[in-house]
Amino acid sequence: MTRPHSTPAVPAPPADDASPLCLKRQLCFALYAASNRVTRLARPALDALGLTYPQYLVLLVLWEHAPCTVGEIGHALMLDSGTLTPLLKRMEANGLLTRTRDPADERCVRIALSPQGRALKRRAAEIPAGMRGQLGLPPEAIESLREQLHALLAAIEPPADER
Repeated sequence: MTRPHSTPAVPAPPADDASPLCLKRQLCFALYAASNRVTRLARPALDALGLTYPQYLVLLVLWEHAPCTVGEIGHALMLDSGTLTPLLKRMEANGLLTRTRDPADERCVRIALSPQGRALKRRAAEIPAGMRGQLGLPPEAIESLREQLHALLAAIEPPADER
């Protein structure tokens, strides 16, 4: 009886932290992993409200600026209308918001909070403080990190005439 050929496991060589291809040196990976973890921390609180994280982001915009257009929400969240439209339709079906065509410009869809969407604001008010508590960083560090990330976004945002 012949055994299938197997290669013995060879331990990977130690990572060269100075290499530009070292995973720990990748900004994109650090942002990706941190974003995933922070979003997961929010999930239990959002589940209790019946919201997904993208729905929560839409509501944050609306709680601050409603009513507004799909384009204004997209600009605030850095999302295109193709991504937002199905999300907004689901939120409307769930009774969180209303979508109406602007009578002056049928191409423009206006988004407003429903009474149910407005009521969620009070219930969601504890989410930011709960998240800060789970992060295990001092408030000044969280504030500094947030400011640095906004500066990064501003630095990589294309000029308005290139969008």
